Amino acid sequence: MRRAKQGNETTLVEFVILGFQNVPEVQFILFLMFLVIYITTVLGNILIMVLVVTDHHLHNPMFFFLGNLSFLETCYTSTILPRTLASFLTSKYVISFNGCLLQYFFFTGLAGAECCLLTVMSYDRYIAICKPLHYTTIMNGRCCLQLAGGSWINGLLVSAIVTSLIPQLTFCGPNEIDHFFCDFTPVVKLSCSDTYWIELVTLILASLLTLPPFLLTLISYVYISNTVLRIPSSTGRHKAFSTCSSHLTVVTLFYGTLIVVYLVPKPNTLGGLHKVFSVCYTVLTPLVNPLIYSLRNNNIKKALR
Repeated sequence: MRRAKQGNETTLVEFVILGFQNVPEVQFILFLMFLVIYITTVLGNILIMVLVVTDHHLHNPMFFFLGNLSFLETCYTSTILPRTLASFLTSKYVISFNGCLLQYFFFTGLAGAECCLLTVMSYDRYIAICKPLHYTTIMNGRCCLQLAGGSWINGLLVSAIVTSLIPQLTFCGPNEIDHFFCDFTPVVKLSCSDTYWIELVTLILASLLTLPPFLLTLISYVYISNTVLRIPSSTGRHKAFSTCSSHLTVVTLFYGTLIVVYLVPKPNTLGGLHKVFSVCYTVLTPLVNPLIYSLRNNNIKKALR
């Protein structure tokens, strides 16, 4: 464990990520599982990006945002899994302080961008179903670029603010992060300085980045459901709802795992399960997204054929 002296204080310059060391008997199984998941996630999302770019039938706002989501998911899972896989192979679980900050910055920024991007996709479906005559006028190329760019900027900006606060803390005690990546709570818990203000600021910023997008997504689907239910024919209702069923499934999975990981209280009896819930949120969700769109979206299936 390396430490550096600053004045009369000794601060940590690296952390040890405990990961899944408490279950050594399944290390090899976890390595194979994560390796297969990572390869499948990257290939699946890259395939969707290639289809969106090359197939002219997919050159519309809905698939433009889907291509952004696939690129985001590829970056998102790549901030965590490669290092986790390397730890399994080398049995080296040490990460530098700056490396930990960098991982946290990209993880948080991409998660925040996904919140905004999913809301943008729900707005796109709202315009397409509730205001179809104005769709091409509202969702023009400039608007799509602004919405997608704004999603990325919002997520990375909030992440930059929060990440810049962590170096203000003093880390002089234990340096073992009881997680498989650098997340906010397990890192801040190691600080020997007062963390009240940084936790308060982070809570406010995280709430601003997640709650408004969630509520806007919910409101969009309330209007969509109301419009779909007013369609007289069952065929028309099915066709209208099928255009947003894939996105609705992804939104449910994303926010469902997000709530379980960060909002559900974690008593001591569930402490070990927190890592399992985090795996669902950070590893399985990026894997499931391309599968959902491939299996449930007719346009993607046609492009694949």
